[in-house]
Amino acid sequence: MIQSVAFKNRANKLAANLHLPKGFDENKKYPALVGIHPAGGVKEQTIGLYAEKLAQQGYVVLVYDSSYQGASEGEPRLLEDPVVRVEDARCAADFLTTLPYVDCERMGVYGVCAGGGYAWSVAQTERRFKAVATVSGTPMGEAVRNQFGVAMPASELIKSLEFVAYQRTAEANGTVPMYVPFVPEKFEEINEQTPVMLREGYDYYRTSRGQHPNSKGRFLFTSLDKMTTFSVFDYLGDFLTQPLLIIAGSNADTKFWSEQAYEIAKCKKELFIVDGATHIALYDIPEYVNQAVQKMADFFKIL
Repeated sequence: MIQSVAFKNRANKLAANLHLPKGFDENKKYPALVGIHPAGGVKEQTIGLYAEKLAQQGYVVLVYDSSYQGASEGEPRLLEDPVVRVEDARCAADFLTTLPYVDCERMGVYGVCAGGGYAWSVAQTERRFKAVATVSGTPMGEAVRNQFGVAMPASELIKSLEFVAYQRTAEANGTVPMYVPFVPEKFEEINEQTPVMLREGYDYYRTSRGQHPNSKGRFLFTSLDKMTTFSVFDYLGDFLTQPLLIIAGSNADTKFWSEQAYEIAKCKKELFIVDGATHIALYDIPEYVNQAVQKMADFFKIL
């Protein structure tokens, strides 16, 4: 059972879906989860698939389009602001506490891809989340500074920031906004050097496999001045004290982020590797998703 709901992050109204368990009884109290979608994604894609399956396991699950994206409000459109993304998750927790059938002492958070990175981040300071699970977790700031395991020199990042400054000035004076794709927009852009995540990202986001009209698969270029110095890992070891489940595919070219998060974290933790899965395969391929969901459902029983 899915209900369309909405909640606010400051002035912006966020569009959300509330997934309710089978046999839902509004007079009972349920454990609840907040799901955070990948960068460029929306609530109807992989994060919603996980929500549907987790709800079948007895959880109330809230997924939403982040501020500035999807069906949610916010200008400029397609802004990817990590601080706002983290606040979105806090506001989702606020909303859950207003529901009489949610047990406010039994709330958790999960995320896929960049949503996993934001889940690692928000849990460090949002103590209402009592447990954290991630799938193909990718920390956005670290990913900007270290692209698929290759560290970007500060000099190159500064060049990008200088371009951002130029673009902001241009847009302030009437130039149309510039957008950058998260994944290739055309099949012809893919070659032998294209990382597997981006090749499969094209297949997921640009074809009928996972395409959604609200998912543009792009971000506002001037988001980079917010993403470049954002860090998920700096305080992870000190402040993420809740139980942590990290799920990654054995063949994912982003698996090293999950391994790094696991090494840094000092809490009760588990790194679960799904044999044969790539980063994107964990978005929707049943044989891999079902393994991840069952692991998450069992993990969140601690709530």
